[in-house]
Amino acid sequence: MPFPAMSRRRLLQAGGAAALVTALDPQPAAAAVVPPARTDIGAAAFPFELGQVRLNSGRLLDNQNRTLSYLRFVDVNRLLYVFRANHRLSTNGAAANGGWDAPSFPFRSHVQGHFLTAWAQAYAVLGDTTCRAKADQMVAELAKCQANNAAAGFATGYLSGFPESDFTALEARTLSNGNVPYYCIHKTLTGLLDVWRWTGNTQARTVLLALAGWVDTRTARLSSSQMQAMLGTEFGGMNEVLTDIYQQTGDSRWLTAAQRFDHAAVFTPLAANSDQLNGLHANTQVPKWIGAAREYKATGTTRYRDIAANAWSITTRAHTYAIGGNSQAEHFRAPNAIAGYLSNDTCEHCNTHNMLKLTRELWTLYPNNAGYFDFYERALLNHLVGAQNPADSHGGVTYFTPLRPGGRRGVGPAWGGGTWSTDYDSFWCCQGTGLETNTKLMDSIYFYNGTTLTVNLFVPSTLTWSQRGITVTQSTTYPAGDTTTLTVSGSPSGSWGLRVRIPAWTQNPVLSVNGVTQNVTATPGSYATVTRTWAAGDTLTVRLPMRVILQPANDNPNIQAITYGPAVLAGNYGSTSLSAPPSLTASTITRTSTSALAFTATANGSTVNLGPFQDAHGFNYAVYWNTGGGTSPTVKLVNVGTGLVLGIQDMSTVDGGLAVVWGDTGTADHQWVRVTDGSAVKFRNANSGKVLGVENMSTADNARVLQWSDTGTADHRWTLVDNGNGTYKIRNINSGKLLAILNGSSTWGTQVVQDADNGSADNVWRLV
Repeated sequence: MPFPAMSRRRLLQAGGAAALVTALDPQPAAAAVVPPARTDIGAAAFPFELGQVRLNSGRLLDNQNRTLSYLRFVDVNRLLYVFRANHRLSTNGAAANGGWDAPSFPFRSHVQGHFLTAWAQAYAVLGDTTCRAKADQMVAELAKCQANNAAAGFATGYLSGFPESDFTALEARTLSNGNVPYYCIHKTLTGLLDVWRWTGNTQARTVLLALAGWVDTRTARLSSSQMQAMLGTEFGGMNEVLTDIYQQTGDSRWLTAAQRFDHAAVFTPLAANSDQLNGLHANTQVPKWIGAAREYKATGTTRYRDIAANAWSITTRAHTYAIGGNSQAEHFRAPNAIAGYLSNDTCEHCNTHNMLKLTRELWTLYPNNAGYFDFYERALLNHLVGAQNPADSHGGVTYFTPLRPGGRRGVGPAWGGGTWSTDYDSFWCCQGTGLETNTKLMDSIYFYNGTTLTVNLFVPSTLTWSQRGITVTQSTTYPAGDTTTLTVSGSPSGSWGLRVRIPAWTQNPVLSVNGVTQNVTATPGSYATVTRTWAAGDTLTVRLPMRVILQPANDNPNIQAITYGPAVLAGNYGSTSLSAPPSLTASTITRTSTSALAFTATANGSTVNLGPFQDAHGFNYAVYWNTGGGTSPTVKLVNVGTGLVLGIQDMSTVDGGLAVVWGDTGTADHQWVRVTDGSAVKFRNANSGKVLGVENMSTADNARVLQWSDTGTADHRWTLVDNGNGTYKIRNINSGKLLAILNGSSTWGTQVVQDADNGSADNVWRLV
């Protein structure tokens, strides 16, 4: 959440699982789920209800149990404090919370919605009656707060821990204290919706629709321009939750309200597949994209689908670190800027939590695209699972996951580094998404379509496919082991397919039924299906051979992360400080155990132990390594027609610095880093760090080429057209025109322009 006036840190400065003893329902609570009134448009694969999948012994179950212990422990009355105080009710002697839920903190009352969701999910998954009781208690007390609005001076339906006047200031764009009121309302709406649909609590429905009605009334009176101006602040996934309420109830009032939160300044470039993310607050954007995916599924409007899919592709391609997280200091940086931003405040937990929600929404539309779950798996295992403190019985999580050399989880100033959350004195946004993540770790292992079962994640778990009388138990030590076994039991009937994701990183995968190798197509980066009449006791064994693969940073091929299968490997540096990525001898990476992901390598001339990043706790680590011993290799762009080289006038470092040609004097402004960006490239000047672009995104002949900060626009991207003789034409993605010299001049200092392909030699370049 961005702060107009002060940082989150300044605001905050101002202001092994325990025994599980609660009673559980004998059956999961899936039967209590309130089904939606409307089905999703376009979905081609479907998730199981939460209660149909249980985790078995393993790391994910450990995470779930720690979070469950905290959910059972937390005092509901403390969580109600700011609501009761704001709505002029007695706080019943409860202590106030600290951190982001302190009575003076601007966006207090955001975290309670996360608790509602997590309690509801815990009940849906496990039938946990303690969690259901806590959710019921909070809903009942929130109803009392809402009922006291007249006495508190608030409009009907309002429900929050801060006064309604904050919305008046927001609409006037005079709110300056860092508050993000609709962000908080989104969390409350979502929590109430989840309690209703996952536990069947009808009081939650009543409170939910009253609050949604307040939102509708409040926003309906604004003009389109006023609404769009107001969307310049963080508002969470208001379009998502209101669309979900429409799907749940069938009442079009909520879809109309949802679409008021379509943020044109963000949606318009994404609809055109244009990367305009540089400088934007990251977690302000991702929930909007989830909302776009939900709006597509509610309306069938393909523009919404394209916005969501383009946003996912842009983010995972050009803004994502090796562990699956994105952003630095909460913000997107220039496309492909990875190695330049290895800091203490990389990879905000909320962003990855929301990116996985987006991934799941998109995959159900495109279930043949295994790349969605290759990303999902990498981000889940390395970032989100690893973000929880395994030494804390309540499962505290980090806000950021540091990726600087010598970074360490659990250490950092306030919330600004890798510090762990606490029971009552943190309540950051990431603590809230941590609760949600670790109570639904099973929700994306299995999907179905008709009689076909898809296995997307390799996790010890049991699926009860009650609709077909089938139980599937998955046993695996993955990713320490490369094999998973799926055992069928129950009373299966007829022929049906078991469909398994084959990750892109594997080679020569093998699928066996009851020990017999199957002759099925199993191409890495796709799905393999075994269709047969399965009998109780049948097993499908899937072997996915793993190997060490180095993943270069987009902006510096010498800075690389080590991966083994889905796992990112981190170096254990104990208490040693690092000032730069260690220099790794890649050929020395050696696995030292057959039962664990344990490796050694030589870095900085010494042996270092490597292990999975999700287990990198209690020591300083290295995730990115220097594998080239130097800086990014550079090229010179030598014009074939004139022999002159591309440079920047007067070695300027400012935006708009003019691209010209010179004789080769060896200065840094003649040197360019070639950055791969999807199927295109960018040319980043070695002197200024800026990229080549066309003035005003012009499509005209003779438009000047200049250097700019990398905002990801299409005119900053070029394709290399290979002439087959070591020379290239360099074609602008935006205009389709070629990099050329004005009038074919051979004079030093002549402008570089874009021009139509006239076949002249001044349109041709050699990369030296």
